[in-house]
Amino acid sequence: MAQNRTYDRSLEDVGNIVHLEHVNVRVPDQLLATSFYVSALGLTRDPYMMTGIDNMWVNVGRSQFHLPTHGTDVLRGRTGLVLPWYDGLAERLEAARPLLADTAYDFKVRKSHIDVTCPWGNRIRCHPPAQRFGDMRVGMPYVLLDVPTGSAAGIAAFYREIMGAHAVADQFENAPAAVVRTGTNQHMYFRETRRSLPPFDGHHIQIYIADFAGPHERLRARGLVTEESDAHQYRFEDIVDPESGEPLFTLEHEVRSLHHPLYGRPLVNRNPDQWIMNYTRGADALASA
Repeated sequence: MAQNRTYDRSLEDVGNIVHLEHVNVRVPDQLLATSFYVSALGLTRDPYMMTGIDNMWVNVGRSQFHLPTHGTDVLRGRTGLVLPWYDGLAERLEAARPLLADTAYDFKVRKSHIDVTCPWGNRIRCHPPAQRFGDMRVGMPYVLLDVPTGSAAGIAAFYREIMGAHAVADQFENAPAAVVRTGTNQHMYFRETRRSLPPFDGHHIQIYIADFAGPHERLRARGLVTEESDAHQYRFEDIVDPESGEPLFTLEHEVRSLHHPLYGRPLVNRNPDQWIMNYTRGADALASA
């Protein structure tokens, strides 16, 4: 016999953006990138895609960093990671210092997280698995962007009205912010800052959306589509106030449909604690990502 229970069903809503798949920043040196993302952070180079010397895809759970060698990009904000090897991360990061000498590389151990700076200034905040990240054991739970004062409400309206996302104007880390759900246990935060922001340098994020045509039509009508990539993908850069059309922030979005051939591709995630001197048979891969 069914019991009469009350649930807040809105807590299960994701919205039109179903997955934040990758952050793309250009790097000038693949050797340094390997030393940072693989050796220092403990992530996994994708063994199947982009295996040459001019690009690298690095897996973190179901998400990735894309690192083409065509210049240097610095995200205007930071990327959050959940890492199950968090307890040994500070030791791993310290051991990597000689590999990353004479670069911007650094890290600071905080009370509940570790803040890491890549060799070229990108900021990454590492967290242990926790209830706030749901059942994510390793992954990319959020990307935070620093945006101009007064822009958060308009950015939330853009994602809600143009992209069909679940987006609200709220507070994040003691500042006004647009909070956008970008998949199960994933968010983008656009947090207002009074600091001067550097110009946009071309970095991008990639999202999968369920309603592919609706946002495209609304973007196209405003002249915002910057690339008609193929049948499964398009791009745009400017986030605008949907009422006034005023530009609020620039961030290239690579937008893919659920028919894209890479959607849901299984990603290999290694166990970075496995090495020659402590080798355990059957423990090379993480049990679950």
